[in-house]
Amino acid sequence: MEDLGIGVNSAFWGDRAVLVTGCTGLLGSWLTQALIDRGALVVGLIRDWLPESELLRSGILSQIRIARGEVQQQETLERVLGEYEVETVFHLAAQTIVGVANRNPISTLESNIRGTWSLLEACRRSPCVNQIVIASSDKAYGAQEDLPYCETAPLQGRHPYDVSKSCADLVAQSYRETYRLPLCITRCGNLYGGGDLNWNRLVPGTIRSALKGQRPVIRSDGSNIRDYFYVEDAASAYILLAERMGSDPDVIGEAFNFSNELQVSVLELTRLILGLMGRNDLSPDVRSEARNEIPRQYLDASKARRTLGWRPRYSLDSGLNRTIAWYSTFFQKEVEDTGDRRRSHKTVAASLG
Repeated sequence: MEDLGIGVNSAFWGDRAVLVTGCTGLLGSWLTQALIDRGALVVGLIRDWLPESELLRSGILSQIRIARGEVQQQETLERVLGEYEVETVFHLAAQTIVGVANRNPISTLESNIRGTWSLLEACRRSPCVNQIVIASSDKAYGAQEDLPYCETAPLQGRHPYDVSKSCADLVAQSYRETYRLPLCITRCGNLYGGGDLNWNRLVPGTIRSALKGQRPVIRSDGSNIRDYFYVEDAASAYILLAERMGSDPDVIGEAFNFSNELQVSVLELTRLILGLMGRNDLSPDVRSEARNEIPRQYLDASKARRTLGWRPRYSLDSGLNRTIAWYSTFFQKEVEDTGDRRRSHKTVAASLG
């Protein structure tokens, strides 16, 4: 990973204690590295040990303080906030897969809703916390006819994942309104970028298939419209928002959409990736199996541009090219490591006669 180059304010971040929940996730890994680059003292809340996560593979894990526990454990959160004197909180921890939410709604609701109120209640009891950035989602808006979504649109999720994000967003708003917690809410499009090893997701799954010479699988009918947002742009947006919360009180309490403001269908994105990789010979395997997905979603990010002076650095093509390069290196290293293990096994076998 490299420094994101946006929102650099060493006076703000230097030696600042920052808690990142969900630090092992796609955005969490990039955000954690960006905070370290800026001199922050990062505490990462980790539930499961994920040896394949970018946080571990890149060596970032050795540069942060680790707190073990679940985001629903308010006592753990209070201890972490107090013992490390945390000033800024990025709440990213969530169950993020729509299919998982459909199969197991209870764990999704527990993680996404209870996890949010537990975190906010712990922050309410902490005298040190000055900025809280809560990760909501474009899914919190639910299906609507009036698009693109702006921040004043009603939150009306209907299916388990969408409802969990609508509820968590509203819980955050209630803590701001009732207890005046210093928080902001982010609503981003579908995040993509290097480090996402959930192959059921469209971007990493399509890239892996293309690198292996296989047809990429599309679970839906390919017509769903989405707003795809590159992870480095997302990390820089979060950092900029926290900085502005520290300097502009009028920003506190607001929700912001972050997006490239593009309308791209699943099938169009798949074909774009194949074209960028020179694999137009691979036709997508369209299965039409997905259920409970919103057909059209895309965001209006004019408020972030106007209020924060924010702009994405990467176009869809440039973000995808950087992502493709990351996975190409990842799979090449995997091949090399496999070869090294095989040679090592042969050497041991030969020595044993």
